[in-house]
Amino acid sequence: MTMSMKDEILKRILASNGEAVSGQELADSLGVSRTAVWKHMQTLQEEGYTFETIKKKGYVLTGVPNSLSPTQIELFLKTEHFGREIHYFDVVDSTQTIAHKLAQEGAPHGTVIIGEEQTAGRGRMARAWESVHGSGIWMTVIVRPDVTPQQASSFTLVVAVAVTMAIKTLYQDIEPAIKWPNDLLIKGKKCTGILTEMQAEADLVQALLVGIGINANQEAADFSPDIADIATSLRLETGEEINRAALVALILQYLEQFTELYIEEGFASIKTLWEQLSCTIGQRIEVTTIRERFEGIASGITDDGVLQLTQDDGLVRTIYAGDIKIL
Repeated sequence: MTMSMKDEILKRILASNGEAVSGQELADSLGVSRTAVWKHMQTLQEEGYTFETIKKKGYVLTGVPNSLSPTQIELFLKTEHFGREIHYFDVVDSTQTIAHKLAQEGAPHGTVIIGEEQTAGRGRMARAWESVHGSGIWMTVIVRPDVTPQQASSFTLVVAVAVTMAIKTLYQDIEPAIKWPNDLLIKGKKCTGILTEMQAEADLVQALLVGIGINANQEAADFSPDIADIATSLRLETGEEINRAALVALILQYLEQFTELYIEEGFASIKTLWEQLSCTIGQRIEVTTIRERFEGIASGITDDGVLQLTQDDGLVRTIYAGDIKIL
């Protein structure tokens, strides 16, 4: 990841662990003027960082904004590939749209596109996704697995496991659960949606564009009336402000880990964990597809991630795509 001068200054100040950092030493080590350092410090203050200036010692960091800037994420990042290139935006129409363009231009495996706000965020079936500024995690990860398009159909389930494990690791008092195929629920309310799109040839995946939307720091009033009864946020469930950069970094760590396992061994190696984390299996559900609507018991998933439903007459149906409602 190529850092700007401002981000390099910020990185060094963040690494000082509360000790004063000399402006002159920053200027000398970075090969810039003292005035240039001062201007970058002014920009950082405008972005929400606060500093105390101690005479003859330098700058002491006193406050950090809850930001998703690459520098903030890098503080927590422990991956080899995922998140090592980050494209960060304050406002963007859709991280998914930008990811498609970057993937076509050759962006490397693990590239992340992330925004503080989306003006045209979307979920499955082109549904709108509310993306309030500075409150959630709105990102797309470009993944380049050596698999066929047929094998890639289960990758959304892999992503769901990674996101769920990250949330459970950081916030042990809540129990996120996976609703097949792409939602995470807490106490029956949606907090996360996943959208996986593909660029592929007939027998080879060029790139998977993994869109992840997480309601992190929304208050109840932030949700529109249309979704207020069915949506929640991690903050509402934990009672505390969510450090979004730390959560992003841990999601990327789990996603890298499970992606490698998926490439090497297929979805079957992750299937058991998915079932343990799911709120779908064993429940009576209603399925709506393009052509019909029916219900039964969600009896399991196949090694390819296809949902199996047992009807009241004993007939087992396989569900490749559709919306489900837990009854």
